[in-house]
Amino acid sequence: MGRNFTPRFKQCRRLGVNVCGHPKAMKRAGSPAFAKRKKPTDYSKQLTEKQKLKAYYGVMEKQLHHYYEKALTSDLRTGDALVISLERRLDNAVYRIGFANSIRLARQLVSHGHILVNGKNVNIPSYMLQPGDKVTLKEKSRKNVQFEANFKGHRSFNLPYFTIDEEGWTGTLSRLPERNEIPVEVNDQLVVEFYSK
Repeated sequence: MGRNFTPRFKQCRRLGVNVCGHPKAMKRAGSPAFAKRKKPTDYSKQLTEKQKLKAYYGVMEKQLHHYYEKALTSDLRTGDALVISLERRLDNAVYRIGFANSIRLARQLVSHGHILVNGKNVNIPSYMLQPGDKVTLKEKSRKNVQFEANFKGHRSFNLPYFTIDEEGWTGTLSRLPERNEIPVEVNDQLVVEFYSK
């Protein structure tokens, strides 16, 4: 399984957006040392948007291209379908619901078997959630101080397509998200243009 070990803050500064969600990630972004001196070409703009999307969801190149090919067959606009399908990944849902404070930790939670989907153990980060699916933290994992702090105290997102039950340690994908509700700063049309060449 391929994984990305790029330093998170450095990646955020290079891409120009806070893709990791850490409050201090963009602290040095305004420094002249990180200013871009060349005018970006069309290709570099498209490449940057693609890299942003990969960083937001913690996916590798081959995975992202696979999602793009699936999006081509959707009834929705290709860019919208691409982002919506990425948003439905289990590791992303764990992050959005608040069990983890980063997509990397969310992926680890899933792969280490801390997460149940509809009461069944699922350890595949790319598992695709359907509307109505319930994502729950295992009972023995609820005693972990970090998981409890993330879920009960410092949840970063309040999204209309996830219903949170704090008492039951559960988040439900109540419906499919719409593109304008998804909190990723990416021009998905440029990603589509990049792959359509």
